[in-house]
Parts: sequence; C-alpha cells; structure tokens
Amino acid sequence: MQRRPFAALAAVLITASLALAGCSGGSSSGGSADSKAAAGRQAAPAAAGTAGAGSTGSGTKTDSKTSSLAQSYIVRTATLTVQANNVADALAQARTLVAGAGGYVGDENTSLDSKGLQHSRLQLRVPPDTYDRVLGDLAGLGRLLGRTVSAQDVTEQVVDVQSRIKTQQASVARVRELMNRATKISDIVSLEGQLSTREADLESLQAQQASLKERTGMATVTLVLTEPAAKPASAKPKAADGFWASVGNALTGGWHAFYVALRGVLMALAAVLPFAALGLAGWFVYRAVRKRLPAHPEPHSDDT
Repeated sequence: MQRRPFAALAAVLITASLALAGCSGGSSSGGSADSKAAAGRQAAPAAAGTAGAGSTGSGTKTDSKTSSLAQSYIVRTATLTVQANNVADALAQARTLVAGAGGYVGDENTSLDSKGLQHSRLQLRVPPDTYDRVLGDLAGLGRLLGRTVSAQDVTEQVVDVQSRIKTQQASVARVRELMNRATKISDIVSLEGQLSTREADLESLQAQQASLKERTGMATVTLVLTEPAAKPASAKPKAADGFWASVGNALTGGWHAFYVALRGVLMALAAVLPFAALGLAGWFVYRAVRKRLPAHPEPHSDDT
C-alpha cells in the first residue's frame, strides 16, 4: 500500500520530463528553422550582389573591348600618279597642300628622261585625319593616271609588342636585382650575360614599337608627277592618183623648174652687174677722152 504513492510520483516526474524535452526540442527545431530562413535571407542579397558583380564584370569587359576597338592602329598608304602640264608648278602646289594639312615631304626625286620630259616622285607624310582630303587635293593637280590605297590594321601587333616590352622590362629588373644580391664572381658573370641578352631583346622590342608608332601616327602618300609626251608631227597627206593628179603634179613641177631657172638667171645677172657697171663707166670715160683729143689729118697720097 505504501509503494503506490511513490509509483504515482515517479510517473508524474517522468511525464513532466518528457514534456520539457519536447518543448526544448520544438524550440531547438524552431530556432534551427529560423536560422536557416535567416541564412536564406542573407544568401539572397549575397547572390544578388554576386550577380550584380558578375554583370559589372561583364560591363567592364565590354567597355574594355570597346576601348580597345576605339584605339585601333591602322597603317594607311596610298600611291597617286598624276600627269601635269608643268611638273614644277605641281610640285610647289603639292608641298603647299601637305604643309597646310599638317604634314611634310619625306623624300623627293626629280629627273629628266631621254625625251627631256620631267618626272618627280615624292613621299609625303600626312596626319590620318587629313588623309582623305589630301588625296583628293593631290589628284586635282592634273590628270589622274593611277590611284592605289591600302589600310593595314596592326592593333594586335601593337598590343603584343607593348605586352612583351612590359614582360621584358620586368625580366631585366629581376636580373638586376639578382646581380645586386649576388656575391660570387661566377654568379655575377652569368647574370651579366643574361642581362645583356635581355636588354638587347628589350631594345629590339622598343624599336619595333617606335616603328609602329611612326607608321600609324602619319599616313604615307607616294605622289608621282609626269609631263605629257609631245604630240607627234602630223603626217603629210598622200598625193592623189589619177590623170588630173598627174597634170597637177606636172604643172607644179614646171612652175618649180621655171622658178629655179629664173632664180638662176637673176643670180647670174646679180653676179655680173658690178662688172657691167664698171665696164659701162669705162666706156663713157673713153668716149669723153676721145672727143677732147684733136683730130689727126689723114695722109694724102700724091698722084703721079
């Protein structure tokens, strides 16, 4: 009879402990769910931020591509052959046009051919922004005989050379730093050889960069000026055939012969005339002298 109150008390204690365990488990599961929800809410902005960052990165790449396209490097060259009536005047006008466009004459060669015609070849350098206008003005110096225009995109080559220069500069700097730290003679000698090789490569790359800059910074126009050839003399018309043509030719020949004969007679008279004038003057003198002389009686013969 005494064991029943203890058993009832034990049952009450077990039930209470189970109830408390259930409450703590519910609160734990609820807290875990709330933590997951909060984590989800925090992850959503993070994901949004990541997506935004991704879109920003994409925009940066697009802007980089746009800027690289905007900074294209083009080598522009052209050759014009123009026939001018006066090459010297055309040369002077070409120099004036190029100087007004902000360019200069890089090379000039003028010569005369076997027929005495003047030919000039000029290498002109003009800024890219005035390139098309200068071509049109030069073509108007005379008659355009030929035109060749080309454009070469060397953007990739320029970017590659720039990248290689940066890499080579960093390599040279590393070798110099190693030389400053080296203590052995053998190491110093080896590093000096490497430094010389890398500096030579760097100078070669810098020379390529300067050449590309010079070629893309100014367009090259080769202008060839020539004089027109002299017109050939017109051929004499061919003599007509036929009877009347023969009569006309004979009449022409007769008149020519008469002209030649008359010319010969006149030339002969002209040659004799001075002598005839002297002879005539002498004859008049002789007559005058003879009139003044007394007359001599003629001898008479005696008749026997």
